[in-house]
Amino acid sequence: MSIPKEPRQLMINIMYLVLTALLALNVSAEIFNAFKVVDKSMVKSNQALDEANGKMPQAIKDGAKKRESLAVYAERVDPTRQYATELDKYIQNIIDTMIISTGSYLPDPETGQMTDHLKGEKNKDVTTRILVDKGVGEELKAKILEYREKFVSLLDTADRAVYSKDIALAIDDETWKTKKKKSWSEMNFNHMPLQAALPILRKFQNDVKNSEATVLNYLANKVGTTTDVVLDKFTVVSAAKKSYVIKGETYEADIFLSAFAGADSKTGISISVDGRSLPVDAEGVAKYTASASGVGLRKYNASINVTNPVTNETQTFKKEFEYEVGERSVSVSATKMNVFYMGVDNPVAVSAAGVPSNQVQVSMTGSGGGSISRNSDGTFNVRVTNQTKLGEFAYVNVSAPGMSEKREFRVKRIPDPVAKLSSSMGGVMSSGEFKAQRGLFAVLDNFDFDAKCEILGYQLVRVPRRQDPQMEPNKGGSYNAGPKGLVDQAKAGDTFYFENVKAKCPGDASGRDINQLVFKIN
Repeated sequence: MSIPKEPRQLMINIMYLVLTALLALNVSAEIFNAFKVVDKSMVKSNQALDEANGKMPQAIKDGAKKRESLAVYAERVDPTRQYATELDKYIQNIIDTMIISTGSYLPDPETGQMTDHLKGEKNKDVTTRILVDKGVGEELKAKILEYREKFVSLLDTADRAVYSKDIALAIDDETWKTKKKKSWSEMNFNHMPLQAALPILRKFQNDVKNSEATVLNYLANKVGTTTDVVLDKFTVVSAAKKSYVIKGETYEADIFLSAFAGADSKTGISISVDGRSLPVDAEGVAKYTASASGVGLRKYNASINVTNPVTNETQTFKKEFEYEVGERSVSVSATKMNVFYMGVDNPVAVSAAGVPSNQVQVSMTGSGGGSISRNSDGTFNVRVTNQTKLGEFAYVNVSAPGMSEKREFRVKRIPDPVAKLSSSMGGVMSSGEFKAQRGLFAVLDNFDFDAKCEILGYQLVRVPRRQDPQMEPNKGGSYNAGPKGLVDQAKAGDTFYFENVKAKCPGDASGRDINQLVFKIN
């Protein structure tokens, strides 16, 4: 490539090189920021594991006091904690050594306070020198394998085949061989930037704490601490047999104190609704019934007295509940539009007041074709295949005991998309920006459905100043070789036409003509 003699063009070329370098820096910064986010996440996860593991030892020791034979499991608690602490500190020392040797953290330029931004985040020498050349990485590998066996040794011999699989500490000692690396540490840390190496080491710390948790949970299960549940709060619960009531039917609900005592509890319970005492069965449940004599909202107040069998102290708990009495009716509505569109899922809400959902049958008929399917949340999706004409409709049919309903919907194809180059539909564009584009793409503006249209093709016409037009057909949205050659010739004064633009949207049997574009190059 020759060096341009014109100063303006030379300046443009230099600015392009600078921009390219800046883009490279931006990508690099984003990558390092991702490593930093992962590292922070691992630190928080490790802190949460430490907090959870810290609550287990005393509970295990207390549980082991139930029987003398359980003492052996309490004796394994302290070694479990010790192994985890030793290996965690060893890995943390490696992390601290590398961070300190690269200048630690950078201060905030405004406040002067230390930030979490590593001064040597891109330093590859420190990881290679310490973890690979000095052999610390291989030492770490040996430590991990050693402490894995220590954790496994805390399990009963008969249980090791099953529970040792849950010990997170492990080493992939095969991949580095298949990749023809000299060692495990070379594969993982050779020429690895410091910021990228930290999440790997934090992950091993996370494995340590997870292994500790596995052993502690194993010991807790052995002494039975997980079965001791303390219940110390109460609330009133109303469990209705049906979440709806039809005029003339009977509303029925079970009212009970939420299970804070076992089945053999001697706690005395009495239940009343709106001052009327209700009989309580052996499970502490009272049945409340009321006639649904009118349409509308109904409320009632439940009161439960609980007597402690030891202190004879009585506590009273009250709560208001409500239900609504309605009449049977059906509602069918498209949740996004009053029409159905071909090629996409059309959400439909179907409600039948006073009828259980499993008794509601929904189907599709009419000129729109297609089908309807139920979603897990009780709504429906309609897929249609044919556009309706004037006077024609697609029908959603709803049937349930004592009722039937049919609602009509028009069927349309997806609206025409808009062809764009960059973010523009035409106008004036610099030659640099014009050449940087890869081709046309289709946009569905103000369309509420998840649909994507594609450009099938177009004809590109270049009209240079005072020269004959040049034309090249293009298949697809991205430039083919011919049109790309025309674009690369773009210069000030040229006019480019994108003609015969065709696009295809979901549900289309063939392509459709959409907008043309005209660009003036400056």
